[in-house]
Amino acid sequence: MSVKQAIDPKVIDILKPKIKLIRSDKGAIYLVGPIRLPVKLEDETVIFQWYCWLNCEEVTDDTERIIEKLSSINLAEFQQSSVLVYGDFEAADDALIRFHSICHTGDIFGSKRCDCGFQLKQSLKLIADHGSGALFYLANHEGRGIGLFSKAMAYVLQENGYDTVDANLSLGFVDDSRSYGDAIHVLKALRSKPVKLITNNPKKLDALRYSGLDVADRVELWGDVSEYNQNYLKTKINRSGHLEEGCCDND
Repeated sequence: MSVKQAIDPKVIDILKPKIKLIRSDKGAIYLVGPIRLPVKLEDETVIFQWYCWLNCEEVTDDTERIIEKLSSINLAEFQQSSVLVYGDFEAADDALIRFHSICHTGDIFGSKRCDCGFQLKQSLKLIADHGSGALFYLANHEGRGIGLFSKAMAYVLQENGYDTVDANLSLGFVDDSRSYGDAIHVLKALRSKPVKLITNNPKKLDALRYSGLDVADRVELWGDVSEYNQNYLKTKINRSGHLEEGCCDND
């Protein structure tokens, strides 16, 4: 029987000021950061501050207990969300934010079937150019919340004439099951001043406003329209209620 090794007190001292406890309806959100993260945007490298968060039923501010608990779990089997912060996000009078849903195919592979990869890079560029802001990269949002394997099956249906909405519905899912509650808890922990939201999706605006946050404005984000994603974008507008100004002009 192996004996569990005690955690070096130096490790505790280093990590303690970097782990923040945020209480939630489900228990706790543990936020680790900020961590310096140089990000390549077009022809320049921009320094963001990276945070990652984890949901947990146990509520404790004991750093050693948190580390011991996590060391017995393979967190690589689960997705965790992130936020990339730029500038003086806490104190700046004017800040941009983006709630970006993870998209394995668009963000990683550069798929043109959607506009997610474009929106990810463009949002980071807008935030950096603006001078302050944060991009929330949300786990468990793949395929509007149905997961990667189910998204692959939905793609098969789309290749056989189904649009995005009907493909999800035909697999027994709702059109959009995403929740922004955790991101809003983290946002409130990082900033209390009004924000400008980068989105074409009124559901994201509603989620922020219903939580009591002050949304000063909305910044639209259309672009990278092509023969591969034009129907996808039109479905967003015609069936999912996205705001359409600036969309789908493929010159």
